[in-house]
Amino acid sequence: MWVRVACEPVSRPEGHVIEGVIKDLSVVRAAQGEVRRLSNRLSTTLEELTDAFFSLDKQWHFTFVNHETERVLQRPRDEIIGKEIWEAFPKLRGTAFEAGYRQAVESQRKVTFEAYYPPRHAWFETTVYPSEEGLTVYCRDVSERKIAEEEVQRLAFYDPLTGLANRRLLIDRLKHSLARLRRQQRCAALLLIDLDNFKLLNDTAGHDRGDALLREVATRLRQSVRSSDTVARIGGDEFVVLVELQTRSGEVSARRAASVADKVLRAMCVPFPLTDLLHHASASVGVTLLDGTINDVGEALRQADLAMYQSKSRGRNAVSFYDPGMQAAVAERVALQGDMLRGIEVGQFHLHYQPQVDEHGNVTGAEALLRWQHPQRGWISPATFIPIAEESGHIISLGNWVLETACRQVADWRRMPGRERMTMAVNVSAVQLRRPDFVQTVMQTLCATEAPPDSLRLELTESLLLHDIDDTIAKMEALRAHGVGFEIDDFGTGYSSLSYLKRLPINVLKIDRTFVRDLLENDRDAAIVHTIITLADSLGIGVIAEGVETKEQYDDLQRLGCRAFQGYLFGYPVPAGEFCTRKDLEAACGAVPAA
Repeated sequence: MWVRVACEPVSRPEGHVIEGVIKDLSVVRAAQGEVRRLSNRLSTTLEELTDAFFSLDKQWHFTFVNHETERVLQRPRDEIIGKEIWEAFPKLRGTAFEAGYRQAVESQRKVTFEAYYPPRHAWFETTVYPSEEGLTVYCRDVSERKIAEEEVQRLAFYDPLTGLANRRLLIDRLKHSLARLRRQQRCAALLLIDLDNFKLLNDTAGHDRGDALLREVATRLRQSVRSSDTVARIGGDEFVVLVELQTRSGEVSARRAASVADKVLRAMCVPFPLTDLLHHASASVGVTLLDGTINDVGEALRQADLAMYQSKSRGRNAVSFYDPGMQAAVAERVALQGDMLRGIEVGQFHLHYQPQVDEHGNVTGAEALLRWQHPQRGWISPATFIPIAEESGHIISLGNWVLETACRQVADWRRMPGRERMTMAVNVSAVQLRRPDFVQTVMQTLCATEAPPDSLRLELTESLLLHDIDDTIAKMEALRAHGVGFEIDDFGTGYSSLSYLKRLPINVLKIDRTFVRDLLENDRDAAIVHTIITLADSLGIGVIAEGVETKEQYDDLQRLGCRAFQGYLFGYPVPAGEFCTRKDLEAACGAVPAA
């Protein structure tokens, strides 16, 4: 029996006595023992749980942590009991865990959520119970279930052989893309790629090699587009690529789509190593442009399919556009690209030279201008074939040929009496300048042709200077150190900047012909020309006025302070043989401008 005794001394007439009260506590003590027993049983149960369980007080301090929580959090309980959760685990801030805990506190309702916990590389289903004391949190590891769900998702939306999106996922993404294109009024391209003669490989080399080829094709397609684009296998040897073009212009979209299709086609033409077999493959590509006017996914796929079969009918290994108008333009570019390669090989490209003169009409140099004489099309404008050369990569071989031919020519001219200071201006494309071996290529060409470095002037456009200006300056300074000069072409029409004029090692600014053309009628053009000349003089940079066609323009430019000129007034671009027979070249000094 448990009792509580309370007593006190009391004085009475008969003497001192002790009075007290005795209370039977047996029931209370029994109840307290039962509470301790139940508490111990609960603690033991919570400790034996295979799921994490912990509690927090209203100040976010840990008040209880079971063994599984220690394992999950990778911290012993004596390190975290009594500590604030955000102090002990600061990386939980801003996560779904913090959001869930705070939601439970604010709503005073049970909250359940799933979240990924990076330190354990695991997914947890977490249930948070609010109470007057704080929060009780129960976490169950559901990683296996999530993996199973992801596998179901993969099987439902991805091709098991290649890992690409399957038809179901493609259709879903295409639906969303069509809706987005309508809202944003932008364009996309849908490419349908069919491998040529794939059945023959399966029949002769076996399905295992056929599967290996499909996996390799999938890899190359992924590498040919951005990660944000969709690549899908929709069955057999058919693949689809959905490319967001981020443009509104149909012509620009067609060009970008053609560039992607050409990249895909070239990727398919590289031999595929299949274990003991080197397989040569090709593909037929159909392209349809999506501009927001197509609402039906099936229609978009049908258009791409029809275009693909058009490629098949053209002999395979080709690209065809569904739209007839754009198809004609793309076919023209593709044809020119093929003709260009043959033209380089058989010598259809020529250099013509246009004289550059000083204020007295003396020829001081020439600009080398590339011309293409096509056997069927005749002379093709550089404005037509240069962009194609840059997109296809042919500009490298063309540019190297131009540089070598021009250097060889100016070297020959400098050997003639009275022409020892002749210079040659050669246009350089962005593709050439960005190559890491550009400086080496120029110097090797000068050495091979025996052209003095100070005879060469490389012409750059303003827009070319926008990209990686530090690399451009480093290459220019390396060549300038050897004596090579630089001219900025079409100055004033691009992104003119005083900052790059200050930094770049420039010899000459070429005033664009658009300012010269209306010089006599437009005061603003005259003011711009005068400003350019004054600016160049103050920076120690020379100036050449382009497009001088009349004596009046020539006189007015001289009045404004210009001392170098180029244009039809002094001579049209002509082959080297005709250039060398000009009287003003023969005279070298004291010549007058040709009418």
